Amino acid sequence: MSFLRTLAGAAAALTLVLAAAPLPAAAQTLRYANQGDLKSLDPYTLRETTTIAHHGQVYEGLVGRGKDLQLIPALAEKWETPEPTRWRFYLRKNVKFQSGDPFTADDVIFSADRVRAKGSDFTTVIPADAKFVKIDDHTIDVVLIKPNPILTSQWDVWYVMSKKWAEANNATAPTPAAATSPSYASLNANGTGPFRIESHQPGVKTVFKVNPDWWGKPEHNLKEIIFTPIASDATRVAALLSGEVDIIEPVPVQDIARVNGTTTASVLAGPELRTIFLGMDQIRDELLFSNIKGKNPFKDIRVREAFYKAIDIEAIKSRVMRGLSTPSALMIAPPLFKLAGDFTRPKYDLDAAKKLLADAGYPQGFEVGMDCPNDRYVNDAAICQAVVSMLARVNVKVNLNAQPKALYFAKVFKTGGFNTSFYLLGWTPGTQDSHNVMHDIMGCRDDPNSPRGATNLGGYCNKEFDKITDQVLQETDTTKRDQLIKQGFEIAAKEWAYIPLHQQALAWGVSKKVKIVQRPDNQVLPYWAVKSE
Repeated sequence: MSFLRTLAGAAAALTLVLAAAPLPAAAQTLRYANQGDLKSLDPYTLRETTTIAHHGQVYEGLVGRGKDLQLIPALAEKWETPEPTRWRFYLRKNVKFQSGDPFTADDVIFSADRVRAKGSDFTTVIPADAKFVKIDDHTIDVVLIKPNPILTSQWDVWYVMSKKWAEANNATAPTPAAATSPSYASLNANGTGPFRIESHQPGVKTVFKVNPDWWGKPEHNLKEIIFTPIASDATRVAALLSGEVDIIEPVPVQDIARVNGTTTASVLAGPELRTIFLGMDQIRDELLFSNIKGKNPFKDIRVREAFYKAIDIEAIKSRVMRGLSTPSALMIAPPLFKLAGDFTRPKYDLDAAKKLLADAGYPQGFEVGMDCPNDRYVNDAAICQAVVSMLARVNVKVNLNAQPKALYFAKVFKTGGFNTSFYLLGWTPGTQDSHNVMHDIMGCRDDPNSPRGATNLGGYCNKEFDKITDQVLQETDTTKRDQLIKQGFEIAAKEWAYIPLHQQALAWGVSKKVKIVQRPDNQVLPYWAVKSE
């Protein structure tokens, strides 16, 4: 049984226990540390789980997700589909932004335009051709060209901003991840959520204070959250064990036993839905970072297959991840796709990899640059270093560029020009559905006016695959839909489009004074935290 499945039941039970825990009367300060920074407060700058979780303390969407990831009402009290291509949303009344301005339909329409504007990293959350129509101040219609049964599935990460506040502060345009100077919205926040920003020093500290005017009923007992980025694994663990911080994410796998052996903290472990994978630039005629000039080795299917078969995933699991990962054959976690068991990961085969490279015209291998974050995923830099060593066995020299996530994302994402030749990335589908992976990560990015392929860093493109993706979006028969998804993944597998590695395990270090819900999407959400004195 996989690590993910083993922990799934325990995680669900834990959520129920924590949800039922009584709230102590005294308000507390929660101190939280993560390996990565909170670069921007603009909720449309970076589609990355930790950043989204931070923003979710302050901002809210029309819909949210509950403790078991089910969709729940948020700024929209309810919604309906009067016809297949029309959704109607009834907005919550008597809600105010932290500036004191009322929340209305105008803010939703403004946010729908802003999130789809140039510079946003969330352009795919709303169909480009969707029209938002104001019925009255608290009712809007979303009119589509084609039916979309999962329209709201990504809207928990689409946060609504104040039109008046953005216009007053010259913040109507989203702040790109590659921006070299901060915008007003990147340094300040104005949401409707349970907390507000007291102060924000990028790279140093961000202080959240309770929003006394929040419309909802708090399930925490906090008066403030103090977030501090701590990149060093050793320093982060030491801060937890000394009581300097209450929660850290992640706990390095090599320190899990040590933390669990203390009387002051323990590791909250569970399955994660994120898939860690490798991608290759398959679109440029010449790689940006390689000694091969005049052509692109990754355009040759034999080279892509060779790279896949040269990766010893079991060695990564045992030596790098210390058993806390589940090797994957797909670009989506098995719990999210019913037919995932029909796929088997190709075996590690060094001899086959060498022959494939020789057949492709690279018997002596070649050089290629590799981009990797060093503070985003569990053991991300160590995984990349292992890949470097494995590919060296087939005479491929990989020049590793591992850097903090803020620099990494600014370089390799769309706003940075997809400036990479070979990379490691992790992805949790915001919809909890295969379509998100097929559209955002694996879809052709050849149309600059389409949001398809917005996070397809390597430019893989197959028009038949895209056609199937579009059918998946509209198909309401679940059996037929699953078969379409399977057909699409089979196409990508035959073309060795990507190299899926594994689903990592969650590992949060939590003070024994704190109880918090751990969801499989790895969002640390203090608005569900209870801390005792």
